[in-house]
Amino acid sequence: MSTSVQEALDLIARGADEIIKLEELEARLKLGRPLRIKAGFDPTAPDLHLGHTVLLNKMRQFQDLGHQVIFLIGDFTGMIGDPSGKNATRKALTREDVLANAETYAEQVFKVLDKSRTEVRFNSEWFGQMGAADMIRLAAQHTVARMLERDDFAKRYAGQQPIAIHEFLYPLVQGYDSVALKCDVELGGTDQKFNLLMGRGLQEHHGQPPQIVLTMPLLEGLDGVAKMSKSLGNYIGINEPAIDIVTKAMKIDDTLMWRWIDLLSFEISIAEAARLKQEIDAGQLNPRDLKLRLARELAARFHGAAAAETAVEGWNAAVRGEGDLSSLPLTDVTVPAEGLRIAALLTAAGLTPSNSEANRKLKERAVKVDGQVVEDAQLTFAPGFEGVLTVGKRTFARVRLIS
Repeated sequence: MSTSVQEALDLIARGADEIIKLEELEARLKLGRPLRIKAGFDPTAPDLHLGHTVLLNKMRQFQDLGHQVIFLIGDFTGMIGDPSGKNATRKALTREDVLANAETYAEQVFKVLDKSRTEVRFNSEWFGQMGAADMIRLAAQHTVARMLERDDFAKRYAGQQPIAIHEFLYPLVQGYDSVALKCDVELGGTDQKFNLLMGRGLQEHHGQPPQIVLTMPLLEGLDGVAKMSKSLGNYIGINEPAIDIVTKAMKIDDTLMWRWIDLLSFEISIAEAARLKQEIDAGQLNPRDLKLRLARELAARFHGAAAAETAVEGWNAAVRGEGDLSSLPLTDVTVPAEGLRIAALLTAAGLTPSNSEANRKLKERAVKVDGQVVEDAQLTFAPGFEGVLTVGKRTFARVRLIS
């Protein structure tokens, strides 16, 4: 059964922050041809996390609707450095850095994207052919006043912080990518709106129909507050072991769960999510069960169904103190020959931030070793011990003590 234009619009709009302009997207869909959908990625880091997949997921939805997506690796723009959201000039990458990081992208993105409907392109294809005169002509298509309307540039200018001339080129270069690729739609985070709109303007200047701009929200990380970031440690990497994906996903709070379902799930539709929310509100469904379903889906996407099921079984075994714990990754913890008391061991294993917090958890009877509540705060573990330590309902580790 073919998808109607309205059904396509509903899927495309799912989780989106803004679509500019919706009526243009509807008209473009009614043409009945595959649209060209672009998202650009500067290869500033080689490892992707779930925050990056928000755009990839939306690209995959376009593919499932029959459209062609362009995964654009900004090897040229990466050497400029994206100023978006920055209060200082970003250090540019070397050509070697860019290419080394770019190599890892293709291996990861096809865990989400359909390879047969994906063009992988590098914007050095066209910018490598441009000379100084071409870049000057491109720069002439925009004004300094308009550039300073960008929030990050405006703040830096008002704060008398330096803005390098090459940073003004970044939005122009990104915008020109859409001209070179004849894009119908460009996707980006909310922090990319200025750059995406630049593409519309440049396309019109070059006699092309202006692309539709679709912005996606920045995914909150495990803390539910800051956007997902490796530097903040609140992320889930798509190359992490399946058990780590499941374990971390189960730690998010119930409010964040709905946000993640909206932006990350393919299996739970908008209608089903609404029905499940009603069931949870009525006490008919435990939020933990739905969260575990989402965790299983994410682990399966990146590691396959079998690995995801093993990870879920491991999580259940650790939390409930029963079943096969061998699927849990084994972490070596170095301890002195005389061993460590339980509070110090929990801290050394990274399960509590401090010994005082560990002691507080012990008093709450929230600490288990191999499923058994620890009653004795003086309990000591020596090198050679191997088992599962659990703090509360969501934090655990399978450890082996070595000297």
